[in-house]
Amino acid sequence: MKRAGVIAKAIAAGFMALALSSAIAQGAKPAPSAASAASAQPSYAQRYASLCASCHGASGRSDMAGTPVLAGQHSFYAITQLFLFREGRRDNPAMTAVAKTMTDADLRGFSEFIATLPAVPAPAAATPPDAARMTRGQALAQEHRCVICHGADLSGGQQVPRIGQQHEDYLQLSLQGFRTGKRPGYTQAMGEAVSRIAPDDLDTLAYYVARFPGAPAKPPPK
Repeated sequence: MKRAGVIAKAIAAGFMALALSSAIAQGAKPAPSAASAASAQPSYAQRYASLCASCHGASGRSDMAGTPVLAGQHSFYAITQLFLFREGRRDNPAMTAVAKTMTDADLRGFSEFIATLPAVPAPAAATPPDAARMTRGQALAQEHRCVICHGADLSGGQQVPRIGQQHEDYLQLSLQGFRTGKRPGYTQAMGEAVSRIAPDDLDTLAYYVARFPGAPAKPPPK
């Protein structure tokens, strides 16, 4: 991975290569305005509650295995993933079935509502994390420049997801998917990054990120 500016340009170019329609691209603002968020909330808050909350949780964090935490995610990232599911570019039958019924306006509405969900800290663990694995995971995150894209606090930004305190099993599946090419990215950045990491180290990285101690709450939208 190169420096942040180069990565950002590469991600933008790759995102355009997905042929995302201009209507979606214009609607996928990284930080929705107060007016747009307010207009999206009444209907999409209710639709999220009825359609998404059973798996993802009313707050955006649930304990369902293999289900990602949505709390604290960014609208640009959320709309891109919904688009990939809708177009069948991400392999998840349940999400594809949901997303393929969504219009462009729905992609915007759901992603803007998701962006209003504040980050929810992971529940306290029954036992303290393994200090050696945490130290090794932190070193891996630095060595492979996870912090360059995802930020020192792993909170992401715009098209880059918040990964701090994400579910460990979901992180493992995602890293393995990027490594094998099963999971697409907007560019080759993630595939190239994880291809240089040993499988055992991928698990250690997921362990560390899931227990990352410094993931602050996302400020409410202005």
